[in-house]
Amino acid sequence: MGGLLAQGADGGPPVLVQIMPLLLLGVVFYLLLVRPEQKRRREHDAMVEALKRNDQVVMSSGIHGRVTGVGEKVVTVEIAPRVQVQVDRSAIQNIEKSPGAEPRERQQQQQQEKS
Repeated sequence: MGGLLAQGADGGPPVLVQIMPLLLLGVVFYLLLVRPEQKRRREHDAMVEALKRNDQVVMSSGIHGRVTGVGEKVVTVEIAPRVQVQVDRSAIQNIEKSPGAEPRERQQQQQQEKS
């Protein structure tokens, strides 16, 4: 009984040499596809956990809005004046940092005080 590096019974290459391309393919697959996707997923989960009120967000559907309420699994997003929708946290694709959000918030507060 030979080891992995011994020649095969038919005089062919050793078993380890035959398996090496498959092992190499598996390593390349892991390094190029699996690890980067895991990193992106961790970053997205951290971003969604950091959601807070008045954040400008882009949902996976492409709709832009402002977070008006944050729940454990659901986020309320205002997509137009006085139009609010509830979406799953995982539907938030990106958080935008827009400098114009503060003046808009002040205008809405002033309008609500007048009403």
